[in-house]
Amino acid sequence: MIALHDLLQSVRTDTTTPVCRDGDAVIDFAVFRARVLRIADSLRAQPSKRYALCVDDAFDFACALFALLACDKEPVIPANATPGYLADLSNAFDAVLTDDGLRTLITDAAPAESVQTATISPDAPLTLYTSGSSGTPKPIHKTLAQFNAEVHTLETQWGALVGDATVLASVPHHHIYGLLFRVLWPLAAGRAFDRTVSIDPLQLQERINQCGAAAVLVSTPAQLSRWPSLAGFATLTPVPRAIFSSGGPLALDTARDYAAAFGAAPIEIYGSTETGGIAWRQQNASEAWQPVAGIEVRRDEDGALNVRSPHLGHDGWHRTDDAITFDDDGRFRLRGRLDRVIKLEGKRVSLPELEARLALHPYVAQAAVVPLAGASRQRVGALVALTDAGSQALRSEGRLLLAKTLRRHLAAWFDVVVLPRHWRFRSALPFDARGKLPATAIAAAFDARADGVEVLAEARNGDEVRYDLRVPPALVHFAGHFPGLPILPGVVQVDWAVRFAAEHVAGARAIASIDRLKFMMPVPPGAMLSLTLAHDATRRRVQFAYRLGERDCASGVIVYRERV
Repeated sequence: MIALHDLLQSVRTDTTTPVCRDGDAVIDFAVFRARVLRIADSLRAQPSKRYALCVDDAFDFACALFALLACDKEPVIPANATPGYLADLSNAFDAVLTDDGLRTLITDAAPAESVQTATISPDAPLTLYTSGSSGTPKPIHKTLAQFNAEVHTLETQWGALVGDATVLASVPHHHIYGLLFRVLWPLAAGRAFDRTVSIDPLQLQERINQCGAAAVLVSTPAQLSRWPSLAGFATLTPVPRAIFSSGGPLALDTARDYAAAFGAAPIEIYGSTETGGIAWRQQNASEAWQPVAGIEVRRDEDGALNVRSPHLGHDGWHRTDDAITFDDDGRFRLRGRLDRVIKLEGKRVSLPELEARLALHPYVAQAAVVPLAGASRQRVGALVALTDAGSQALRSEGRLLLAKTLRRHLAAWFDVVVLPRHWRFRSALPFDARGKLPATAIAAAFDARADGVEVLAEARNGDEVRYDLRVPPALVHFAGHFPGLPILPGVVQVDWAVRFAAEHVAGARAIASIDRLKFMMPVPPGAMLSLTLAHDATRRRVQFAYRLGERDCASGVIVYRERV
């Protein structure tokens, strides 16, 4: 191992040490150092001090990172490089360094053969960004010494297991997990990292064959959970010496798939951008987490995990927003977040930020985002109160196109994997009498109502309200009506119309009569219905009409009594 701040010094006498595998070729340390020094020479002449490092190529990223450090510039590593996200961080950097910009720097740079070393301070600053609980990108300021402490911890914990293996990865390097495991740890330990990204078992197999040596894999639960069902998984040879996973908990069934196929479950890493790595587990041995070497943990009275770590940059305790309970053997289990920042597909996302970005769209009056349970993968749902323009768009374009429009709007700031997959549209959010918006009320919008129907969308236009409804296949009203050919009873349709009318029209439950009632076609299980209610206050009538696609299903008029 070599200290990260000494990486460019001449203390590493073996300049043929591998740094990166590029296809069949190996880029050695001498080439790496010469490239870093050449980039540093160009950057040194630039007036900018803080650089947003948006380089996708892993080797070029490593070169640019150490070039910035070598010429006393400050690397700023955004969570992503979408235009909207970078615009929000515009005050955090003076210039952006991209793959194209880096190639231009290298082309224009004068040869730097005479320069053999460069001095980097252990206290050199690096800034990463993550989503804070306030919903805005949150800067995490670290020093190179903190990263150096962590790579030494990783080598102490797993260096003997990894040995001289090549580091293959399916993760990006602009988050702390990928930065540490894919770039910094291999550089410090003198083992090669792969320049390409391995997306599936067949590609991983190809890279193992091209490397011609043992390998380790750095991946995420989102990737690992998909691989067992893909061709090539069970026949993967040679098996990686270790498979690392981080970004969220790996499903127990997935861990068991890997243990059955390869003899051991992936090594899961638990931590955060602020704290670095905290604990690890292999679920074939235990589902509980044990601290990484040198890390101390304790539990607050409210269940919050506290950490003391050499990766923090101070000697005190750091409180996290994760709740834990301890096992009798001193390991701990995670019991959920204490704030509203969650991880989806291995990416950290702030629910308040999603809500704030949605509210910027002219179709959105208010928005509430909530995690949805029960699916094989965690998803979030967006409950949106529409503006008049949004209601018009819902009526003219439809629910699916409206959701697509809002997803496209959010994609300017967020990775696509964290965008809401489930949408509900309303004329207002379900605030309670105290003016609060209960999480339970938001979550309930994504379930069937007590009367059995699911409300997907609601749009008002004066005295008219339109609903998009889904009829659950397991609805109790289908039982016995009729055997072998279930259809929704007409009385249920009338009851739903009355219930919806009562939510908008005072006194609509005081029914005098149901007039002009017609049933034109049957409604099967799983049907997607539209229900339109038109209120005539003068005559105390609510006309209702159900449609299934382009066909009328049922219609009638609810006549209600005058209020006394």
